Amino acid sequence: MGGAAVKDAGRIIRTDLDVAEGAAWLAQQDARFAQALAQTGPLPLRLKPDGFNGLLEIIISQQVSVASANAIRARMLAAGLNTEAAVLDAGEEGLRGAGLSRPKIRYALILAAAELDYAGLHALADRDVMERLTAITGIGPWSAEIYAMFCMGRADIFPAGDLALQVAAQGLFDLPARPGAEELARMAEVWTPWRSVAARALFAYYRILKNREGLG
Repeated sequence: MGGAAVKDAGRIIRTDLDVAEGAAWLAQQDARFAQALAQTGPLPLRLKPDGFNGLLEIIISQQVSVASANAIRARMLAAGLNTEAAVLDAGEEGLRGAGLSRPKIRYALILAAAELDYAGLHALADRDVMERLTAITGIGPWSAEIYAMFCMGRADIFPAGDLALQVAAQGLFDLPARPGAEELARMAEVWTPWRSVAARALFAYYRILKNREGLG
């Protein structure tokens, strides 16, 4: 059932209806979200498969453009580098050939050898998921939060360190300066239990801001 809880996991986003429920709640709580949603239209579900490949793709996306990340992912997929065994067999040389940087080669190999219980993560509370993921070298808070949001469907995760969310929040809430991660995390506390939907709304609003700047 959409939006159902899984043990200690809290709300789980599974369908567009779950996202719409969260968006309606946010719009009711704060008129500025209502204004943003009127411009963005329905928010995307953006769910991706969980597991090793989902987390590996997030590592690939760290600190590179979308185009670069997509190109590397395509090369990885073409080479069959989407399982722990394949990545370990490829080693440094094979991963370098797919376009990974030296740090990301290291992180990919560490992740492939970590024997992480991806299925077991779904039974954990959000804080425990973050703790389990960030214990792996190469998985920082942002990567763990993005995985929990978009691969696990957690409804109350907010990656406050994301630059796009900070820029969008500054614009939407008419802040004098771009909020840092700590300030934005404090702001997001009132968006519980739908912080993951708030993040989707701000990601969508960020694209509107960038398009507006481009037209200007």
